[in-house]
Amino acid sequence: MAEVIGVRFKNTGKIYYFDPGEATLEKGDMAIVETARGMECGEVAMENREINDGAIIQPLRKLVRKATREDIQKVEDNHKKERSAFRACEKKIASRGLEMKLVDVEYTFDNSKILFYFTADGRVDFRELVKDLAGMFHTRIELRQIGVRDEAKMLGGMGICGRPFCCGSFLGGFQPVSIKMAKEQGLSLNPVKISGTCGRLMCCLKYEQEAYQDLLRTTPKVNALVSTPDGKGIVIDTNLLTRKLTVRLDKDPDAAPKVYTADQVKVLRDGKMKIDRKEMEELKGLEK
Repeated sequence: MAEVIGVRFKNTGKIYYFDPGEATLEKGDMAIVETARGMECGEVAMENREINDGAIIQPLRKLVRKATREDIQKVEDNHKKERSAFRACEKKIASRGLEMKLVDVEYTFDNSKILFYFTADGRVDFRELVKDLAGMFHTRIELRQIGVRDEAKMLGGMGICGRPFCCGSFLGGFQPVSIKMAKEQGLSLNPVKISGTCGRLMCCLKYEQEAYQDLLRTTPKVNALVSTPDGKGIVIDTNLLTRKLTVRLDKDPDAAPKVYTADQVKVLRDGKMKIDRKEMEELKGLEK
């Protein structure tokens, strides 16, 4: 076991462990730590606690100090510099006619490096741009190409559900999302309805999948043969969340289907979820 604190460098970023030494920090405190990028200021997302050695990536770096007022002021000054650097970089990109979109700029705490994050459809030769920026800011310059998911996480926004992006509000990282998940959750495979603002499958499909898989194990599928209080019938529609089934009864197939709960029926032969391979292939681009 080892005593650690968890520090986060972005609002919804990954939490990294550090050795607090003799210091005791509380959640919400600001801390100065040494990282692979140099000295950084981050927010304590997890106060002092002991965790198993197996959960720690060695070597465990030590806390430098709890952030002072001067440190916090420096962070605020860096944010002002970032806004200025963003505008300057955009002008250079435009003057060189580069096919790239600047997304964010980040100064390291000690100003030893400036990171410029951008998106582009393909590879971009930005060597001359790096020289321009190095001449302007007289420090190390790093340009990083990111994906559309990372862009959405950095910029934030509102999803089609009316809530802030999951990736920008509480998800620490991205998990693979598949078309199969949307199919299993009974969603229309309309790209507009199952993709987020980034143009990729919505993150919520992944973290809600476990609940849907649980419901699928106990809810008859479409085309299942079931025994109901009114006789045998075929399931023609299901609502997994309410566990309600729409059943067409064998004794009167032309009559309006009846609705039952999953607990009211007994499965005689379960149905199979049909997945159109051609449709799946056409939607594969949403998974990237």
